[in-house]
Amino acid sequence: MFLTITTSGTPERPATDLGFLLHKHPEKAQAFSTSYGTAHVLYPEADAERCTAALLLEVDAVALVRRGKGKGRGGAPHAALAQYVNDRPYAASSLLAVALSSVFSSAMRGVCNARPELPAAPRPLRIEVPALPARGGPGLVRRLFEPLGWTVTAEPVPLDTEFPEWGDSRYVRLELESTGRTLAEALRHLYVLLPVLDDAKHYWVSSEEVDKLLRAGEGWLAGHPEQKLITSRYLSRRWSLTRQATERLELVRLAETDDSEIEEIDNAVEAETEAEERPTPLAVQRREAITAALKASGAARVLDLGCGQGQLVQALLKDPAFSEIVGLDVSMRALTIASRRLKLDRMGERQASRVKLLQGSLAYTDRRIKGYDAAVLSEVIEHLDLPRLPALEYAVFGSARPRTVLVTTPNVEYNVRWESLPAGHVRHGDHRFEWTRAEFRSWADAVAERHGYGVEFVPVGPDDPEVGPPTQMAVFTLTTPKEAKAA
Repeated sequence: MFLTITTSGTPERPATDLGFLLHKHPEKAQAFSTSYGTAHVLYPEADAERCTAALLLEVDAVALVRRGKGKGRGGAPHAALAQYVNDRPYAASSLLAVALSSVFSSAMRGVCNARPELPAAPRPLRIEVPALPARGGPGLVRRLFEPLGWTVTAEPVPLDTEFPEWGDSRYVRLELESTGRTLAEALRHLYVLLPVLDDAKHYWVSSEEVDKLLRAGEGWLAGHPEQKLITSRYLSRRWSLTRQATERLELVRLAETDDSEIEEIDNAVEAETEAEERPTPLAVQRREAITAALKASGAARVLDLGCGQGQLVQALLKDPAFSEIVGLDVSMRALTIASRRLKLDRMGERQASRVKLLQGSLAYTDRRIKGYDAAVLSEVIEHLDLPRLPALEYAVFGSARPRTVLVTTPNVEYNVRWESLPAGHVRHGDHRFEWTRAEFRSWADAVAERHGYGVEFVPVGPDDPEVGPPTQMAVFTLTTPKEAKAA
């Protein structure tokens, strides 16, 4: 594997400053031992006008196999011969990215004790990688690097120059140029994007990789148009790690978004909606129906269980009849967005005393949600696997036992009225099920009987004479005190 970094300079700012930044002297050729081979750093040219540093990584394919690191993509071993005869010694991959972070660790962090002013100074840079696997072709290479300000040349490498009819290989010769970029930024881009293009990690991907990705992606990954692809590939498509990284990146993006900008967007959307005289969205109708049912029950202290991003909490806060509103959700990302939506950090003391956001799971009992007048489960139950519903049922109806419980869920019979919804599909990719009216009534009646509640059913949205309403709501009212039921 081979990579070069070139910069130009002037007598006042000599190009050989690259040696200070990389912490490697231009007059020396140095070798560094790694667990998968030897990394060499040398300077093919070094003067005041132009300086090039080269990283040559000699990979010991046999040692990789013998140490258990020679398995194929996804951890499945290749054929015996393929473990030894492959492209690892020649094509840039995650091994080269690891070598970059190891050999040039100080440079990647932007640290230079000898010349502390150098790391922050942008400089012209040219980076060349003669052989880079690019699963996605030159087009993907450009989509990854161009948004970061690089001028990209990605030339496909033919399978065989003597037989051009065979077409191109999956490798490209990569050149990146920038007239004003810090070396630390360039190294972090390479550290993340080289394994993304190769679409493989040659070592076990653990939760520590999330932290490495976010450190290297600081300042650029959260806003990158290909963020989802980068995150997924870098983390070897491990869903749990990808989701964790995505949530943390979303928090970064939200923290960088100006509140006034959010308000301007919201106002623009509202104005457009009014101008087009659109019908009231179902989500708004649902919140209005919930608010009306809560007021009819006389509830003052209300729980929004599975509050998501706080839309219902925000609506309830507008009504002084509700003296305390608690939103609970398992996702910290959702709660952070809810906090920003509600502007809790700028809310007046009196108003702030009425609202609280808690992290918690409805799969477990929670003393914090006991003693409230009412609880709302709005579009929540369908996101749980059916075997987990009994746990939620006990946590809410058996343990917390509010006087009133409102449960809304989609009516699957109404799905035929959605022109944009393909036949047989649920309304949201995360829905584990969607019930008919009969199925929802059967579940609700059984829950009410087991826990001493009465239950009524209220349509939400247009009540179609054939298929019913788009949303069905059950209103549970406590009829048997817990002590009497236990006796």
